[in-house]
Amino acid sequence: MNGLNRSPEESLTTSKQAEHSHDRTSDHEHPDSSVHGDSVHPHVHSEESLRRIVNRLARIEGHIRGIKTMVQQNSPCPDVLLQIAAVRGALDRVARIVLDEHLTECIARAAQEGNIDTEIAQLKAALDRFLP
Repeated sequence: MNGLNRSPEESLTTSKQAEHSHDRTSDHEHPDSSVHGDSVHPHVHSEESLRRIVNRLARIEGHIRGIKTMVQQNSPCPDVLLQIAAVRGALDRVARIVLDEHLTECIARAAQEGNIDTEIAQLKAALDRFLP
């Protein structure tokens, strides 16, 4: 369960592009469409970046299953809390990668296309929900 603290965030490459569209007509739905539903452009991210994020989330998912097992086996509370803290840190690192990707790709693209105000408003709305 300690595989979450491997290496610091790696720089995101954009060699291969994969489209990840954020609009109301796609099969990919967000729980709060008010943040993503009015996006002014498709979100295009590298396949490598998407793979890296999905792999990190899969490790976090496994870690959470491990914590569930610890609780079911009546593991000591401090041990459970330590593992929960590790998951929080891992989720924060994934969020940082997503934010970095958004700033370098989506916000930059919106600025070039003249849609920066809408993208900034959407980012602020997302950060309001994300940050405590």
